[in-house]
Amino acid sequence: MTKHIGLYPGTFDPLTFGHIDMIERASQICDLLIIGVAENSGKSPLFSLSQRLNIIQEQVSYVHQKEKCTSNIKVESFTGLLTDFARLKGASFVIRGLRAVSDFEYEFQMASANKRLKPDLDTVFLTASESQHFVASSLVKEIARFGGDISSFVPVEVSKYMADLLSEKK
Repeated sequence: MTKHIGLYPGTFDPLTFGHIDMIERASQICDLLIIGVAENSGKSPLFSLSQRLNIIQEQVSYVHQKEKCTSNIKVESFTGLLTDFARLKGASFVIRGLRAVSDFEYEFQMASANKRLKPDLDTVFLTASESQHFVASSLVKEIARFGGDISSFVPVEVSKYMADLLSEKK
């Protein structure tokens, strides 16, 4: 029997409830879900790659404890092309979240480029849950930088990590 490996890539800087929702739902449609944490230094991430990996792994352990989720989730980092990482991991599809119609154009372009580079790699789009459709990591960082309450956007642990990191930078 063919194992269906899904890849959910991103920088996850920071990991939000929207990401966690996608992880929970994506884990239900594949045999193995690999969360691919992109190094992507071009985006000037707030958290280092190792911090992001640790945060995601911590939150995935909570997801595993939920009754509705199995332990079919792995967290790994990657650099370079997503298609090369997908090839290396044997992924047959990429999972991308769509928050709004405006996301679709960019995501469709990326899916098309990925398909050109790796013809057997499909992209599955999941729409964001109604309560998370407007949440973006960049929005969360902006709110946190100005001392706003981000507790409805990110897990408590992530909020604490962000507060510590931002206080260090002042």
